Amino acid sequence: MLILVRHAMPAFGPRTEPREWPLGENGRAAARLLALSFPKDAYLVASTETKAWQTLEAAGRVVVRDRRFDEIRRIEPWEGEYRELRRRYVDGDDHPEWEPRSEVAERFGDAIDDHRAAARERPLIVATHGMAMTVWLTARIGLPDPGVFWAGLRFPDALHVDLAAGTITRFLWPDVTPG
Repeated sequence: MLILVRHAMPAFGPRTEPREWPLGENGRAAARLLALSFPKDAYLVASTETKAWQTLEAAGRVVVRDRRFDEIRRIEPWEGEYRELRRRYVDGDDHPEWEPRSEVAERFGDAIDDHRAAARERPLIVATHGMAMTVWLTARIGLPDPGVFWAGLRFPDALHVDLAAGTITRFLWPDVTPG
């Protein structure tokens, strides 16, 4: 079993690098609720970005960190059209100073293979980021509309990916809306 998790909502701002953003209060609460639905024997791995490993850390177990699950490398504006740039990127547009999608798909796929082997028969849960996840899923199983998929991801989100069947279904878990 492979479950891809998009990290919970971080506390963010322009003075801190995005990779260092910790989970905000609502993000921590959502991560705790999400962790309740994880199989007890799951192998947990996350990107090295704080918001990703903190999302899985709520399960109270060891979380392996792997930078191959980090978000795409890019230079983008803090405000303005960043959402549109991201959507166009996952839909296939190249942007100067953004990591090529082929490299994202390769590193992410290599990490999935390595951690599936390490997990053996246990469920593999990977906490990562929306664009990297979308790029890999598009390369691996052929998402019909990557931009729509990416725009529909929640904070957090958990997706069961059946690689053999080429299907993705939302992993069933409690409502994670705090309060």
